[in-house]
Parts: sequence; structure tokens; C-alpha cells
Amino acid sequence: MSSTDGRGEGGAEGAPPEQLALIRDAVRKAPRAKPRTWRGAAVAKELPVARVLVDKGVLHLDRYFDYAVPEELDADAQPGVRVRVRFGAGRHRVREGRREGGGLIDGFLIERLAESDYSGPLAALAQVVSPEPVLSEELLGLARAVADRYAGSLADVLQLAVPPRNARAEQKPSPEPLPVPEAPGVGSWARYSRGAAFVESLAGGGAPRAVWNALPGPGWAEELARAVGATLASGRGALVVVPDGRAVSRVDAALTSVLGEGRHAVLTAEAGPEKRYRQWLAVRRGSVRAVVGTRAAMFAPVQDLGLVAMWDDGDGSHSELHAPQPHAREVLLLRAAHDKCAFLLGSWSCTVEAAQLVESGWAAPIVAEREQVRGAAPLVRTVGDGDLARDEAARAARLPTLAWQVVREGLKQGPVLVQVPRRGYVPRMACAQCRAAARCRHCAGPLEGQDAGGLRCGWCGRDEPEWRCPECGGFRLRAQVVGARRTAEELGRAFPAVPVRTSGREQILDTVPGAPALVVSTPGAEPVAEGGYAAALLLDGWAMLGRPDLRAGEDALRRWIGAAALVRGQRDGGTVVVVAEPTLRPVQALVRWDPVGHAVRELAERAELGFPPVSRMAAVSGTAEALAGFLAAVELPREAEVLGPVPVPPADPGRPRRTGAPPVGEPWERALIRVPPGKGAALASALKNAQAARMARGGSGGSGGGGGSDAVRIRVDPPDIG
Repeated sequence: MSSTDGRGEGGAEGAPPEQLALIRDAVRKAPRAKPRTWRGAAVAKELPVARVLVDKGVLHLDRYFDYAVPEELDADAQPGVRVRVRFGAGRHRVREGRREGGGLIDGFLIERLAESDYSGPLAALAQVVSPEPVLSEELLGLARAVADRYAGSLADVLQLAVPPRNARAEQKPSPEPLPVPEAPGVGSWARYSRGAAFVESLAGGGAPRAVWNALPGPGWAEELARAVGATLASGRGALVVVPDGRAVSRVDAALTSVLGEGRHAVLTAEAGPEKRYRQWLAVRRGSVRAVVGTRAAMFAPVQDLGLVAMWDDGDGSHSELHAPQPHAREVLLLRAAHDKCAFLLGSWSCTVEAAQLVESGWAAPIVAEREQVRGAAPLVRTVGDGDLARDEAARAARLPTLAWQVVREGLKQGPVLVQVPRRGYVPRMACAQCRAAARCRHCAGPLEGQDAGGLRCGWCGRDEPEWRCPECGGFRLRAQVVGARRTAEELGRAFPAVPVRTSGREQILDTVPGAPALVVSTPGAEPVAEGGYAAALLLDGWAMLGRPDLRAGEDALRRWIGAAALVRGQRDGGTVVVVAEPTLRPVQALVRWDPVGHAVRELAERAELGFPPVSRMAAVSGTAEALAGFLAAVELPREAEVLGPVPVPPADPGRPRRTGAPPVGEPWERALIRVPPGKGAALASALKNAQAARMARGGSGGSGGGGGSDAVRIRVDPPDIG
């Protein structure tokens, strides 16, 4: 076979490789035939071999294949274009020196060669789908690096990196590039100790790397826009990745305000296929040098890349759902290293990964002085379990007296935000005394409250008229988390003259007026209030802190700070009440507004225990038999440690199946494989090789959600490890 990326010969040991390749002399001996079949068509006189990546996202075919270039396709068959080839014919299907048969499949033409290093017969390119070169050497190198890091296939990564073709968008010319703009002023970057120097370095062509802890308020979008403007002023391009469409809209508006129209493109998965592809082509052709988008934009082919920036890297939306499930932060880190460009990671909060970048010296911190933080952040007050036990109002109406007082005073000044951890009416129930989850006696499913007041199992649908807690014997129940709709109804009855608005999965509000109102929202769906909220309530904090996950505290703090950052500063009377135990570390970090300190302490603890991100980890899951066979076959690095396997929680039949979750009713197990720093590449390579060998033998599996009963699924750097 011919393979420039160094991968081995295809097929099992002793079998002929399934490679469609070319010997130039053999091809030219083919007899004449109908040109439409390419069977007898003449091949290109110069560089008659096309090296192609076929769009087969299976690991044992993750290499390049050689094809002949018919003379009729010579002009269009250039590196980077989309092609169609016949794939899957065995060596025995040869006619007059040419391989025939196989099904048509899409692919990318990687390069043109004078000859192939494979000695077998050839199949010819069937079609050049479009002469538009969409795969550059830089994008190909990035995709290969991502595939290697996440133990995935190059074809799967390119499906994420290159959007589907739209012929109508491709036929339209992109606009002429605008001249290099003037560098904008540093603006509100002057609020940070190193902010002005960072922007000035970008304008001067430098490549600074920074982790930015933004001050509360809406100014982050304009600050990102000024960093992009400074990069464009140096003659380079910039890429900004944000979590969702609302954040894209804010940065889009800020870029238009700072730079003017026509200097940036917006790339999101929600855009229609024609619009998205048209914008992507404008970036690829160099018409636009700046891009803002969601995780769909992390591979955007920005020319002369000078800055990659990300906002709120702790948001789960940055983690791709499709194989090999890369995280946008890691992709941008790879781009910064490969392109030697500037890097900016910003958030109101701070993840452990961001703290590690600073602790290692790879990036510098951009933070404000404590006086600036105290003035911009709201006053945070806490209500713990002891306060709730002594509060008659809290026992009767769920909201403590302090919360009612803050809401009442806040409504005199403007809107009040109420954050609840869950949407809906009354979700699952728990014992009021010990807070153990209330479960069905028949199937152990979660019990849910009904409008009529009874209990019903969320899995099997059985009613539960007489429930007692198996832990403490109690019979009183409380809602584990009262949803947004129920909370809105309670507040509406308490404040009948005040409008109540909700923002959640069914309807997410972008902004609300500055007039007095109650805004009930789930985490991440909080709308921005004109002039900021007068106050905020963060309810049921124990529900987020009590999740059985390594990131529970970090994620709770990030969600609280995300809501509290929308509240007016302390000097303007802004107040936040969080219902959570005040002695807990995330609560204390919120009170002090010190997310960086919290992340640094979390990082130190994880380093001591060997948890990510200090170590590298992969999750391997499947049925007990398939998982045991995989672990026995994989050649792990000597330093690797296998944790488990342990049973995977069964899929909830009442909910949509999550990507990578086991099929409903099928018991699965999961093993975690941990390696020390510096061994992550070796771990990914070992897992990828073992999975490729399984699939070559007919097994199923991969990083995605498909596969049969023998499937083994691999996820490098899993976001939730328990």
C-alpha cells in the first residue's frame, strides 16, 4: 500500500492489503473503453497518482489510499478538493490492469504524486465533486493532531472541520477583503493589571498567551472585540469561540461596533447550510480575517491566524458530541501551538484546566485588583441549613426570610433574577429529613410529584400511595429540586403585582427590560437585564453541590458566578443570596468572589490524588465480555493504571438517549485508564491501535453512539468521571 502517514499495511496478518493503488506503467496499458467509466480513459501526464482520504470513519481504515487521475480530471483534481472514488473492491476484481467495482464514497484529495509505492492494480478517481479547495495543509495537520489526541479517525475529525458542501453558496464569489483596520484603543482592558499590555502586544504582532478572569458585567464582549481588532490591525486573523448563540450575538454586536461591518464572519451550527457554508468559504478564501462562533467554529480556516480566544471554557457546550468528541479548548490549544499564535482564555469564573495553564507558566494571568473586583461584584449573602431550620418562613414556603427581604427591596430598584437548578414543575422527590432520593419499590426508579398531589414512578409509571424512607423511616417528602415553572408560580402568588418571566429550555430569553420584574431561570439561560439586576436568588445550591461528580463544586461555582455577574455591583446596591451551606469551599469562593483561588486549590488536590487535568484519563465502556476482551488485548503504557471496571448507570427509558450511553436495558461496565503527565499520547495511540484491530476483525465500537452488543466505546478526557 501507499501511506505517507506511516501507518501499517491494511488487513489481517498474511492477507493482501485492501489498498486501491497504482503502478503508472500498468495503468497506461489499459485498453480503450467508454470514457465515462474511466476504464480506458488516459491518465494525467503529470503527477498521475492522487492520494485520497476516504470518508470512512473507522479506525482500521484511517490512512490514505492511492488512485489514478484520469486526464479529463487533471485540471480539477488538485490537493484539497472533494472527490468521489470507488472503494471496497478486492484485488481479484481487476480488468485489463485496472481495479473495478466497489461502492462510490466521498473523500478528500490530499496530494498528487508521480508514482505510487504500491505494486498492485489501480482504481481511478470517479469524480471531482468540486474544484473548490476546502482542505488546506494547515487544516489537515490540525485534524490529524486532534484525531491522534482523542484516539479517533481523521475522517471523523474532518466531518467536524469541513461543513457539507452547498453548490449555490460555492458558486457565489466572496467579497473582496477590506484593508487592515486601525488598532482600537485598549478601552476597558485598562481595568486589568496586564490587560493593556496584552492588547498592545497583539497590535504589535506579538503572540501573548493569557488566562483572563473577567470582571462582572457585560463588558467582556467589547473587550474580546478589542483584542480581535488589535490582532487584525497587525495584519493577522483572529478566532473567537463562545458557548452558545446568545454569546455569539453579543460578540457579533461588539465586533460590529468596534470594527464596523464586513470584517468578521459568524459560524454556528444553527445557521442554515447555505449561509454557514458561504461564511466558511469567505474565511477559507481570505475575504474575512475574523471569526466568532460556537464550537462549530473551532476548526475555522482563518488565514494568518494571530489569535485564538475562548469564552467560558467550563461550559459543557464546548465539548463536541460527535466522534471523537474533542473539546474546543484543547483544539484551540493545539492551534496556538501549531500556528504559534496568541491565546486568550476568558471567563467570569476559572476552570481547573485554566489554572493549570497559569501554574505551568504556559499562560500569564490577566486579573483585576481586589479593589476593582469588590466594586464591580455584588454583595453575596448565604443561607445555610442552620438558618433554614430556624426559619419558619423557609419551612412553610421553601424560600427563607432573607430571600424574601432581598426580593422585596430589589424590586424597588429593578428586576430580580431567581436561578433554579432544574426546569419544569415538580421533579423528583426526596426525604424531607435525610434527603435520600425517593425511589419506586418495584423498579427503583425516581418518584415524581403529580399535580394532584400523589407520587408516581418516572420509569415504570406505578403510583406510590404510601411511601416511607428506607434510610431513616421518615414519611415526609420534599422536592429534590423545584423547577422553574413551580418557582415562578410561588413567586407570582407572593408578589401578585409584579410580572414574572421564565427563561429555560422551552424559551430562553436574551434580554429583559430594566423595569421591576421577577425573572426565573435555569443555569445558563439567564437573560441580561438592561442596567443589570438589582438582586439575585440562587436556590437549591445543595442540589448542584451534591452531584456525584469530580467537577460538582467547580461547576456549581461557575453557574453561580455566571448569574451573579449579571447583578449590579455592590456600590450600586446589587445583592445576591445563595441558599447553600456557607462553610463549603465553592460557597466561600463565591462570597469572596475568588474563582481563581478556588481553581488553584482544586488543582493542588487533584495533583495529589492523580486526577485530571494533572493526569490524562480515558473511559472505556461496553458489555462486561467486550470490555474484558478489549482490556486484555490493549497494550497500555507501562505507567497506565486501570480503575474498575464498574457498572454504568442504566439509561433512563423516559429520557432521550445520550451520546455514548448504553442501550436501554443492556448492562454495561466502564473502566477508567489513567496515565501520568507526558504519557497521554502513548495512551491514545494504544487505545486507537487496539480498537482498530478489533474493528478489522469485525468488531464494533468507536467514540460515538453506534455499535452492536460487542461495541467498545472510548472517550479520551471524559468530562464526567464520577
